[in-house]
Amino acid sequence: MVALGRSIGTPSSGATPTSSSTSASSSSSRRKESAGGKFNLYGDEWEDTVDFAIQRFDELPHRLFGVNQHMIINYELKEALRMMLRQFNAPIVYCFAYGSGVFPQEKAGRSVSEAEFRAVHPKPPEALVKAQKGSPKMIDFIFGVTHTEHWHSINMKQHRDHYSGVASLGSGFVSRVQGWGAGVYFNPYIEMNGMLIKYGVTSIDNLVRDLSTWDNLYLAGRLQKPVKILRDHPRVRLANQINLIAAVRTALLLLPPNFTEADLYSTIAGLSYLGDPRMALPTENKSKVANIVSNNMVHFRRLYAPLIRTLPNVTFVDPVRLDDENWILNPEANTRLQQDMDLVKRGNMVRRLPGSFRSRLYFQYRKKFGIPQDEFKAMMEATSDYDGAVKRRQAGEFEKRVAADDPEQLQRITRQVIKQTVNWPSTSQSVKGLLMGGFKKSWRYLGEKISKWKKGKSEKASGTKKEQSNGSQEAEKSQKKEE
Repeated sequence: MVALGRSIGTPSSGATPTSSSTSASSSSSRRKESAGGKFNLYGDEWEDTVDFAIQRFDELPHRLFGVNQHMIINYELKEALRMMLRQFNAPIVYCFAYGSGVFPQEKAGRSVSEAEFRAVHPKPPEALVKAQKGSPKMIDFIFGVTHTEHWHSINMKQHRDHYSGVASLGSGFVSRVQGWGAGVYFNPYIEMNGMLIKYGVTSIDNLVRDLSTWDNLYLAGRLQKPVKILRDHPRVRLANQINLIAAVRTALLLLPPNFTEADLYSTIAGLSYLGDPRMALPTENKSKVANIVSNNMVHFRRLYAPLIRTLPNVTFVDPVRLDDENWILNPEANTRLQQDMDLVKRGNMVRRLPGSFRSRLYFQYRKKFGIPQDEFKAMMEATSDYDGAVKRRQAGEFEKRVAADDPEQLQRITRQVIKQTVNWPSTSQSVKGLLMGGFKKSWRYLGEKISKWKKGKSEKASGTKKEQSNGSQEAEKSQKKEE
């Protein structure tokens, strides 16, 4: 794992055990990693013994657990983003930067003037100018905090100008507004350290819950795409690994037996957009998913290739190695994959989907199969995850029936469940935006989204015309040859 693991460094925020427990915990860690192959560094045994009560990084399944989550970006830009975090007095225990401001979603276009760049970022660090080049964009953050009301109370005293008029009702009310929908409170269009940023605040508990159960896929969906983790937390790292491997499994239910990396990553990146109301309105670029994947293949590969290796029902067709930098760092590579359609293996995959999401999927199939509620309840209790003992989640007859369904029907119902999961929380977050940002900022945000939609529509139209033109030219050449 040289190519995927060597540049991560020591985890921050809680990575170092206390002096009284250092010797015991390090000894335990060494036993875990050298137990005669019992603990596979990239295996899936850890899923059967997940403990979300962990407090330290040395309580994770192994020393390299979750290194795939850490994307490598320009060092100076990373430090500039970390410097910005230090401007907050309120304690941020987990943080990631995401979106097109950090991970470009389009090829570099024309160079903009310094004045145009400063119209977005008033006093940008040089690293940000180099990173965003000719397309300056607001940088998005998610802050994970321990106690939301206390956090907002401290932050409102320091940065009252970050909040809309809703803050005049106190931190308790702000915290209640945060709890609506997906449990995130956004402050958009904030200037910090010369950069234009937007930050969303959520509790660690809410973040861990969505990552591990797919309660609403709002935060989990963001972390299914490449993000830059600036402050890490052991509970979140553990939950996010569950989220990422669940994203692979769900994508496999939506894909044919043979597909490519681009197919897989596009399916994963599109999960959280399936029920997003913005995608049905002229406020979002319809080519967004394709742009995210095509411009970030290396990051997606770093995130998912190690997890693909752990699953028994999917494999790379082309010979690849996780320590082969010629492949790992090649943005043009698009390796072929193949999944095993064996019903037992696919049933096990269904059985291991996140709890809330799996319950919704089961509900749809219980209706389709016409299973009485009492019979279904008894069936679920017989295969419960919560029997007080450690056991692998193996497929029962119900999961095998789901896996045996017509592939098109399984894909349709899975998409339907994803839409149900995403739709209401995303809608409520959009409505909340009027309260969180106020009218002026919300109108500005809407205007920018419509502009992106128009740009995407224009690019698609020009691409279609180019294809038609190329087709006409080829037809003319062919006709001349025949003559």
